[in-house]
Order: sequence, then structure tokens, then C-alpha cells
Amino acid sequence: MLTIETLKQFGADVDTGLARCAGNEGLYLRLVNICVQELSENELEAALGAGELEKAFEIAHRLKGGVSNLALTPIETPVCELTELLRHETPGDYDALCAQIVQKTKELAALV
Repeated sequence: MLTIETLKQFGADVDTGLARCAGNEGLYLRLVNICVQELSENELEAALGAGELEKAFEIAHRLKGGVSNLALTPIETPVCELTELLRHETPGDYDALCAQIVQKTKELAALV
């Protein structure tokens, strides 16, 4: 079951995330659940796999907003890095970053 404590153990900056939800723990947990569902859809992985870098950027940018606002740091870090690589069309190891995002999403989903 997803709790504030399990999110802390996962590495989320719960204090920041809660502050962005005006201290409303129920709202914060609901938003984290929604974010997990969105991340689990693997749209980013599919876009990268198809070589659709513009679409991958749009997806990564959207995910970045969600995980950043909720302070889901273990996912936020690779999502931010991937977003910036895609924004500037910088060559990089997109697949490795995507794999980190997928792995951390699975870890978070297991808490739900």
C-alpha cells in the first residue's frame, strides 16, 4: 500500500511534494497513483523505440512536470536528463535513461 513512509523509503522528497499539495496527504497520494499509471503506460519507451524523438520529447516533458511536481526524485532525475537531451537533440544514451525510468517506475508501482 502506498503511504508517505513508503514514498520516503523509495526516495521521494515527500515534504516538497506535500507542500505542493498544500499539505493534503490524500491529494498527494492520489496524484502519485495517477502519475504511476501514466508512467506505466510506457509511451516514452514506445516512442524512443520507434525513433520518434519529437514525440518522445513531448512525452518526457509531460512526465517531467508530473514527477517534478510530486518530487518523485528517483524518477525525476533520469526524466529531466532525458528531456534535456531530447529538447536539444543531443546524442545520448536515450535507451539507458529510459530503462532507468522504467525500472524506477516498476519499483514505485510495486508500492501501490
